[in-house]
Amino acid sequence: MSSSVLAIDLSSPRGCITARRDGNTVYQAVFQSERSHNASLFHPLAEALDALGRTETGLVVTGTGPGSYTGVRISIATAQGVALSCGWQVIGLPSICTGAVPSYHVLGDARRGMFYHATVHGGRLIQPPILLTRSEAEAALQSVRSEPWLSFDPKPPLPGLVLATPDATALAALAERLDQDELTRLEKAALEPFYLQEAFITTARKAGKRVPEPLGSVA
Repeated sequence: MSSSVLAIDLSSPRGCITARRDGNTVYQAVFQSERSHNASLFHPLAEALDALGRTETGLVVTGTGPGSYTGVRISIATAQGVALSCGWQVIGLPSICTGAVPSYHVLGDARRGMFYHATVHGGRLIQPPILLTRSEAEAALQSVRSEPWLSFDPKPPLPGLVLATPDATALAALAERLDQDELTRLEKAALEPFYLQEAFITTARKAGKRVPEPLGSVA
């Protein structure tokens, strides 16, 4: 395991960057930037890299969500860029694995009237996110009471959920606990956002509606 770890999470309106060396946090920044993480992260990113210094070996870990699709994509692109320029390893870990308790359930808004449910134990996804209807989500909340239910959304989508926040420092600590075999496996895996549903494509309301011809075109 590398002694230098840079962690980035932009899966929520609360962006965060953490730098750790030899198991100690040497830099941490939190910033609010709901729609412009790309404009807000570069200054703290530069400070984090300065705090770590130039080392031959290092690890970049990015939160992969679920959460803000745009934010996660920016985080992944940034992590890949840093890893490429520094010659470091880069991996992704689910943002929802950063809860403050050892074991818990996650319930989140999957949009389009759906919810997702996942189970985390010891910083690992025991049950990856599955989609539920509202009635199924409410039933799950009532049926399982042995462990806490967390939501990593900006606002809890249903009553009875404890609000949690994705955290880059927790991501870095999770990465530090991985052995080399796990790091190699994650490094080889595709680094992409956590997709909960297929992309939603809208269609024109009026069938046969024509797009205007460009200026200077010949009919």
